[in-house]
Amino acid sequence: MSELAGFAETLNTLTDDLRNSILTPKPRKSAPSFTTAEIAELCGLDRTKIHYQATREGSTLPAGEASGTGRSRHFTLAEARTYVQQLSEIYQSPLVTGSRGANGKVILVANFKGGSTKTTTSMCLAQGLSLRGRRVLAIDLDPQASLSELCGLYAEKEVDEDSTVLPFIYDQTIEGGLSSFIKQTYWDGLDVIAAHPSLFSAEFYIPSMLKTKPSFQFWAILREGLAPLRSQYDYIILDTAPSLSYLTLNALMAADSMVMPLVPESLDFISSVSFWGLFSDIARNFMEKEANKAYDFISVILSKVDNSPTSSASVVRPWTQRAYGDWLSTTEIPASSAMSSGALALSTVFDLSKKDASSKTVERVRHPLREYCKWIDDMYVEQWRLGK
Repeated sequence: MSELAGFAETLNTLTDDLRNSILTPKPRKSAPSFTTAEIAELCGLDRTKIHYQATREGSTLPAGEASGTGRSRHFTLAEARTYVQQLSEIYQSPLVTGSRGANGKVILVANFKGGSTKTTTSMCLAQGLSLRGRRVLAIDLDPQASLSELCGLYAEKEVDEDSTVLPFIYDQTIEGGLSSFIKQTYWDGLDVIAAHPSLFSAEFYIPSMLKTKPSFQFWAILREGLAPLRSQYDYIILDTAPSLSYLTLNALMAADSMVMPLVPESLDFISSVSFWGLFSDIARNFMEKEANKAYDFISVILSKVDNSPTSSASVVRPWTQRAYGDWLSTTEIPASSAMSSGALALSTVFDLSKKDASSKTVERVRHPLREYCKWIDDMYVEQWRLGK
């Protein structure tokens, strides 16, 4: 055991060095810049209209930064989001318009299989929805804290257990509730409640509370904590551990909808079947306690799809179509070297500016992710229109 402790310390030193080499100089992550053409695409408008609004005398929209002859301009992420909110035809949520009567939506991203792109999908959903002008909160419920790292936080150095949901798990009457643990990120419009390895303590605390207080609604802790935050965010994205933990159970009961990324490989498909088997067991146990529990949608999206002749995707895809039917999204996220290299830099395809990588390679992954975010957003826009 002493040797294992020494080994762990050596690994910590190694990962510290790796983080420093990947993430320096500070700030470790920075948001991408946007060209006039990219903002035009986000807004669904002609490039000349964006250029006119940026250069028109008296315009209240950001001018960006001119380059070259001045016909080309670059904009920050915050400026890009301003254009989307003010010029695009995307329906602006009650949060942006200042009207009341609609609540932010909680989306759970879950899969019990490691390597399913669960965390990357969570981050891409958060970024993609923010690019539609939404305000998003990401909550990392995985002790491995990978989502926190993608949000630019050095999980074990900048986050401790008092910065996670853990204090609220211990005491639901804590002043400020979950809002006390929200941190801003490098990405405009995206905040985070980070994770830390100590989150695993919840798996001991919750059952101990249940023993001392049998009536303790251990499955509803997170739902109650999220209720006040719904008026502050359009979307709350929950990233869970790849296991059926008490925190995952809380996320299942708190969510309005669920997304399962699924890699079209045989073992991943079999693992997804196991997920739904466990989920059905949970549902049966909670039918009496949560008779009104329902999801707005459950969506399975194929991720890291390799369409090469040697891939098993062509074999597994019909399995998923037969198994999931209407739950299976028509959108697929292709495997890409851009995603692999992004992982080395703790980045996603949305983090890359046009100048950072081959635009065709990045767009091949970014386009279906944007379409998927639009599909989710369009569904909830209908509810916002009705004041739900």
